[in-house]
Amino acid sequence: MTKQKKNQEAKPLTRIYQAKIATPFAILGIRTDEDWLTDIDYLPLDTPILPPQTLLAKEVCRQLTAYLTEPDYRFDLSLHISGTAHQQRVWKAIMAIPSGQTSSYAEIAAQLHSAPRAVGRACGANRIPIVIPCHRVISKNGGLGGFMNASDGNPLEIKRWLLSHESA
Repeated sequence: MTKQKKNQEAKPLTRIYQAKIATPFAILGIRTDEDWLTDIDYLPLDTPILPPQTLLAKEVCRQLTAYLTEPDYRFDLSLHISGTAHQQRVWKAIMAIPSGQTSSYAEIAAQLHSAPRAVGRACGANRIPIVIPCHRVISKNGGLGGFMNASDGNPLEIKRWLLSHESA
């Protein structure tokens, strides 16, 4: 392996975003591929914003802004998210939870003949949060549970903000 090749491999991978928009809880990094929304990442609040670079990114930003204004807003975007059959079923069940309501990991697991931890892992693998509203999934005792594969810290503050925004 050449020295140049080693240096290229040592560089951290930088995500390419088609937009970065500010919200009260994070900068949302928007990634699209052709006509599909592929990712929404929660970035630190001090991340520079990036105006939409494509028509689809502009539409995603418009719809996310509409959601931030009106928590009952219904997204109408073409999503491209790959996952296992189980993850796809969990994400479909999550998308059926109305704004302002929650469901527990256990309830979704029972509905899908699965286990709560498997539902939690599928929630953690969701690459399009807010649009696929995994923040609406809580523990069976009414606690927040986890969010973004975390059980404390900033991810739970984001989940708390989103649920409060929706009055859930």
